Amino acid sequence: MNDPIDDSAARPETGHAGRLKTAFISLLILALGAALIWLVFSTEPTATRGPDSARETAMLVDVMTAEKNDYRPTINAMGQVRATRELTLKPRVGGQIIERAPAFTPGGMVEKGETLVRIDPADYEATLQQRRSDLRQARADLDLEQGRQNVAEQEFELLNEELANTNKALVLRQPQLDQARAEVESAEAALRQAQLDLDRTSVTAPFDARVLSRDISVGTQVSAGEAMGRLVGVNEYWVEATVPQSQLPWLRFASRGGDAGAPATIRNEAAWPEGRHRKGRLQRLVGELNESTRLARVLITVKDPLALNADAGEQPPLLIGAFLNTAIEGRKIQNVVRIDRDYIRRDDTVWVMENGQLSIRDVTIDFRDANYAYISDGVKDGETVVTSNLASVVDGADLRTEEGNE
Repeated sequence: MNDPIDDSAARPETGHAGRLKTAFISLLILALGAALIWLVFSTEPTATRGPDSARETAMLVDVMTAEKNDYRPTINAMGQVRATRELTLKPRVGGQIIERAPAFTPGGMVEKGETLVRIDPADYEATLQQRRSDLRQARADLDLEQGRQNVAEQEFELLNEELANTNKALVLRQPQLDQARAEVESAEAALRQAQLDLDRTSVTAPFDARVLSRDISVGTQVSAGEAMGRLVGVNEYWVEATVPQSQLPWLRFASRGGDAGAPATIRNEAAWPEGRHRKGRLQRLVGELNESTRLARVLITVKDPLALNADAGEQPPLLIGAFLNTAIEGRKIQNVVRIDRDYIRRDDTVWVMENGQLSIRDVTIDFRDANYAYISDGVKDGETVVTSNLASVVDGADLRTEEGNE
């Protein structure tokens, strides 16, 4: 029988050989990497300058030509629609409502003088009849008293006596006659008041209006001065806009002499289709700042705000309380260069291309609106303004344009 082979002595030799193999492979990889790095650096191209070497390449830019002219800036502001004429409809007499106009309902349109509500006139008609009777009675009493005075005058003449003026007036019944005349005047005034009260049982629209709310119905018992509904005029609305106080000198308001204020364009970006807008006129400055924003409040008037006189769909109607964008034409700025606000660089500078080089100019800006800056000094008429953004900005850097390359 053969003895088993003992391989315990062979294992250490096999493990040692494996470690040597791994170390050899690692060294080989490092050697190859070093050789590759050496090859890359040894073959790197080097810049050479011959006698006709190429010059440094100028930066390609877009430009515009500055033009001095007279311009009108546009002042943009947010505004809210408000009613020019608004009232709470209240009766001047009390009673039961017996009739209501169909148009007197929220959203209804009513015309000036149109009867909106009728109050039961029965009591006022009876009072009017009573006042007519009182007037007839007072006039009859006056006629009687005048007759008595005539008799007194005749008797006084027959007596042929001299009396003091005071006594003479008593003898001739002058106080009684004055009292009768006063009663007639009082009765006439009472009759006029009764007629007014009767007329006031018909409540009419004081102007062309839209009904915003209604608080009564037929059968409602109302008192004098009780609210029955709200009306707003439809001939004109206000747009109350807020602008910074610094921009007020550039706004042109309507004058007392009748000169119209600056035109304004009004848009509702959220609700109106593209291209739809309304026209208005800057009317006046409200003498109070907005409490929350501390901006100045101005009023813009818009005629026919509901577009009642326009073709259907031609002009969008205004809604009370809506927020709108307004663009107000400012006062004329004379002899300035107008450029896009994006071309105003840091610290109010402008990049100008002068003789193929960059010139960084400090400029004087008279006014900025949402789109443009209006420059009075620093850029001359006809100069070339750089409109491109540059990665490296150095005064005197070489510039070129597409036209210059052609």
